[in-house]
Amino acid sequence: MSSCNRKDRLGVVYSTNPSFCYASPQDAAAATLPPPQQNLRVQLDRRQRGGKQVTLVTGFVGRQGDLEQLGKILKMGCGVGGAVKNGEIIIQGDHRDRVLSLLEKAGYKAKKAGG
Repeated sequence: MSSCNRKDRLGVVYSTNPSFCYASPQDAAAATLPPPQQNLRVQLDRRQRGGKQVTLVTGFVGRQGDLEQLGKILKMGCGVGGAVKNGEIIIQGDHRDRVLSLLEKAGYKAKKAGG
């Protein structure tokens, strides 16, 4: 039981089986929705970034690998750096219009969000 994460036990207090691992319902990988069913939001953000602007793409539903692949396509299309963290794609700089056109060209449902 020591190999399991403590938060994954969810109510199991003690087990005499040394190899017991509580199966949580989140073990199944979330299936990636097809692009026309995705509702992505493209927004500009400056919070906690030292005044630098970044373009955020949020709302992706699916596996982490598919999100990273989409992030790579967007970074290459804009010609800038970025990252994929916490279910968001971060693109350095203000590239909202270009990211929006790249997403729509790839078949995703996307819209601008924020002010």
